[in-house]
Amino acid sequence: MEFPLRVRRFVTGALGSAALVLSSFGVVTTAAGAAAADPCGFYETGSDAFYHHCTSDGSNIVIKVEVAWQADYERCVGPGKSWLGSASKIEGAYYTGRTC
Repeated sequence: MEFPLRVRRFVTGALGSAALVLSSFGVVTTAAGAAAADPCGFYETGSDAFYHHCTSDGSNIVIKVEVAWQADYERCVGPGKSWLGSASKIEGAYYTGRTC
């Protein structure tokens, strides 16, 4: 039995779309899992505060660390994860736009 061209195009398109959607969910889930472990920039765990400098060029950058009940300060951090202190004391941190 031969199906009309319109039906074949619809079925082929639907199968292709379904495959694309399913494969993209796998990619999104994998990427989200990796990003959730050590996201770029400032993040906190239950007890600690970190800044994760994501770079492929090995640069060191200056971040501003916002501290509760004390003066904020700047710090030079290299690639990867840097511990900033207790999550109860550190309110945030951000890239200042400068290297060090």
